Amino acid sequence: MTSSLLRFGLLALSLILPVRAAAAQSARAAPPALARTLDQLGSAFPGRVGIAVQSVERGWRTGWREDELCPQQSVSKFFVALTAMEAVDRGRLSLTEPVTLTRSDLTLFNQPIAQRVLSGGTYQTTVEALLVDAITRSDNTANDKLMRVAGGPAEVRRFIADRNLGAIRFYEGERALQSRIAGLTWSQSYSIGDGFYKARNALPMSLRRSLFQRYIDDPYDGASPAAIVGTLARLKGGDLLSPASTARLLTIMSNTRTGRNRLRGGLKPGWVLAHKTGTGQILEGVQAGYNDIGILTAPNGQSYAVAVMIKRTAAPLPVRMTLMNNVVRSIIAAHEAEQGALVLQ
Repeated sequence: MTSSLLRFGLLALSLILPVRAAAAQSARAAPPALARTLDQLGSAFPGRVGIAVQSVERGWRTGWREDELCPQQSVSKFFVALTAMEAVDRGRLSLTEPVTLTRSDLTLFNQPIAQRVLSGGTYQTTVEALLVDAITRSDNTANDKLMRVAGGPAEVRRFIADRNLGAIRFYEGERALQSRIAGLTWSQSYSIGDGFYKARNALPMSLRRSLFQRYIDDPYDGASPAAIVGTLARLKGGDLLSPASTARLLTIMSNTRTGRNRLRGGLKPGWVLAHKTGTGQILEGVQAGYNDIGILTAPNGQSYAVAVMIKRTAAPLPVRMTLMNNVVRSIIAAHEAEQGALVLQ
């Protein structure tokens, strides 16, 4: 009798465990409709793009060419911010710590803070103000100064490696990166006026094309969309920073001013986006890096990490923005479909 019961119990267990395992696997699987839509959006886009989406709460991930290294451009400011906030958590930095900017700190391209420096020769600010300018305004000078205050490029790379963030490269900051892409070595004279553009335009076009394509093929600041969304999900889940630093960084990212019609253009009322954009150089109508990454939070509090990283394209801006809008819309549609199915159960 005992042996019969034992055999029956083992048989029942053998039937139940695969069912439970299948259910658990199903719970971790991305919604099939979302996966199909991302495939369609990625394959139809006129250019090379990587897309990744990850559920913060469930952990599933899906995408299109999500493991391919794409130029980050100013998306890399996100990793500078993480490194700086970790330094705050460790007591090495304070958000209120004073910082002095001088002309030697100026960079190139987008640097609104430069006017404040040039008007007086120096500019007094704080670590937190640099962080806000770097994220919300994508200020290159604010970012590079924050990077140096936090310990420099090596410290950012140390953070990425220590936290096992995956396929993410970090170069030497904005002015070093942009110079190398163009085939130049940084000179402080490039930070004022059109010095950088004159130096870049003086190079043979054949060399510029070769270096530009080399950067696209193997970007110095390359990151995979999959690694990006994994990092975003871990940040939202409280796995990278203290609760206070997590909340502060996400609040800053929620106030990003750049890219108003990239990911943000696909939002529905009640949804919130904390994000960081990235925009690369253009040569002969081709752009290397046009990105937006962030965390979408639904009205019920569920969150999704998303990265759309356009590696190479000559498509008009409205086409790129429509792609990003549609990725967000597809996430929202999948979320609403899931919530509707739960109501019917």
